[in-house]
Amino acid sequence: MLRFLTAGESHGQGLVVIVEGLPAGLAVTVEDIQGDLARRRLGYGRGPRQRFEADELTLIGGIRHGRTLGSPVAVEVANTEWKRSDKWHAEMSPAPGATAAPLTQVRPGHADLAGMQKYGFTDARDVLERASARETAARVAAGAVAKLLLRTIGIEIISHVVQLGAVRTSGRRPTAADLDAVDESPVRCFDPDCTAAMVGEIKAAARDGDSLGGVVEVLAYGVPVGLGSHVHWDRKLDGLLAQAVMSIQAVKGVEIGDGFDVAARRGSVAHDAIRWDVDEGAYRRDTTLAGGVEGGMSTGELVVVRAAMKPLATLNVPVLETVDTATKEATVSFKERTDVTAVPAMGVVAETMVALVLATEALRKFGGDSVDEFARNAEAFRATLP
Repeated sequence: MLRFLTAGESHGQGLVVIVEGLPAGLAVTVEDIQGDLARRRLGYGRGPRQRFEADELTLIGGIRHGRTLGSPVAVEVANTEWKRSDKWHAEMSPAPGATAAPLTQVRPGHADLAGMQKYGFTDARDVLERASARETAARVAAGAVAKLLLRTIGIEIISHVVQLGAVRTSGRRPTAADLDAVDESPVRCFDPDCTAAMVGEIKAAARDGDSLGGVVEVLAYGVPVGLGSHVHWDRKLDGLLAQAVMSIQAVKGVEIGDGFDVAARRGSVAHDAIRWDVDEGAYRRDTTLAGGVEGGMSTGELVVVRAAMKPLATLNVPVLETVDTATKEATVSFKERTDVTAVPAMGVVAETMVALVLATEALRKFGGDSVDEFARNAEAFRATLP
């Protein structure tokens, strides 16, 4: 099965991800991965770090002459800021030593205090460097490879922002062919009528030194029927998707399809009707209330996952009341460099997590030591369906 592990801290030398379980023969280049890393830096409301953090990428192992070998793939995403700053050389040095100024004004809504208590730390930086969303750069590198694998069996994944602050879109969905149009929007919104309003929300929050959350929708096209399983709780596709997307920093809610809305409906209007399509020779559902997943298994329809991101816990004008862990006195949380919003970028990360789950389940179902075998097995399965 597909597994991945990330390592590294926000202001350390770099991030590393190891992806195990990829079949041999998958075409992968630095440019393939770099493209998604660049998309992760998109979005109006991002902080200055996105302008100078170049995400220098190195393929360490598992790929030869542009193709995977069937062995673990290792990717390094260097922190270019480390090279330019003596501050971070001192703060994040792996050599024995101590920091000159520990961070003790912990931020509400962040991992700072709980992490310090859990691990016995006295400096919040021991927690925040790993808890930072900078770690998602390594996930995106892994997810870019997973997308390449899924593409060999006809699966394409795209995300778009459907809510930013109080502004909601009309619900119009992009297809995979609309990726450039989504990414060209300063807030990665497919609804041009809402883009200006979302930018206005960000500008207003920025003037106040505040932050904004929002909702992104991830759409997976071409997913075959039968990924996931109903037989065990930890094999259900919707459960796997929810856990993966919820693991993204600052995500506090996940729904599959119209999950929260259908809770208020009667059963007679809460489910996707099934029909037989004579022309296609297939069962079809014309709505996506279930998000393409029933009974823990993909139905062959569009997979829809939404993620709600809370406003970021670090504010440009610190006003959140907290306690200094060294003195126990009331204070306000410290300011680490931050964004006004990272919702547009979170959509790219959510694509990553959905891709990794779908790739894992596709490999579980279709198997294969090589990409050609994997694709043949998927095609043979599809041929058995009515």
